[in-house]
Amino acid sequence: MTTTQFQVTGMTCGHCAMSVREEVQEVAGVTGVEVSHQSGQLTVTSDLPVDEAAVVAAVEEAGYQPARSA
Repeated sequence: MTTTQFQVTGMTCGHCAMSVREEVQEVAGVTGVEVSHQSGQLTVTSDLPVDEAAVVAAVEEAGYQPARSA
């Protein structure tokens, strides 16, 4: 299993986090998504390394700004 973390800016409530979660869950290979609007932390789990560009695009589609966490 692979875990990838992103920082997402612009989320202010649980609905924001739900929107991000729904979009990211659609990315091929993603098996789990955890989002915290309080910290802006997005954690994506997958069986194989996830396509980070696809995750970024999904977060942007939800209306937020992602950045890969170190």
